[in-house]
Amino acid sequence: MKVTITFLALIAVAFAAPQTNQDAEAQVLRYDSDNIGIDKYSYGFETSNGISQQEEGELTNPGSENESIAVRGSFQYTGPDGVVYQVNYVADDNGFQPQGAHLPVSP
Repeated sequence: MKVTITFLALIAVAFAAPQTNQDAEAQVLRYDSDNIGIDKYSYGFETSNGISQQEEGELTNPGSENESIAVRGSFQYTGPDGVVYQVNYVADDNGFQPQGAHLPVSP
């Protein structure tokens, strides 16, 4: 459930930027998906308008009460100001932990 919410939040961030004609006409340049059973996954994509994302997830503590999925990934896009924003993230038992040059860092 956490992974689904995290994934949807990331998609929302990527598409929150105002759409331009370039965005409306964007084409997928690369899409990779590697499903290795039910305990691992990975995927990545890149579009012609500069949006890209890579993510991999792995089941941790399988079969136990603490079973969960640990996810690592990154995404980038060009903002309306022309700056390329990149976010690296981890989502695991400690929650969603994004890192990016434009994101505030807690003390």
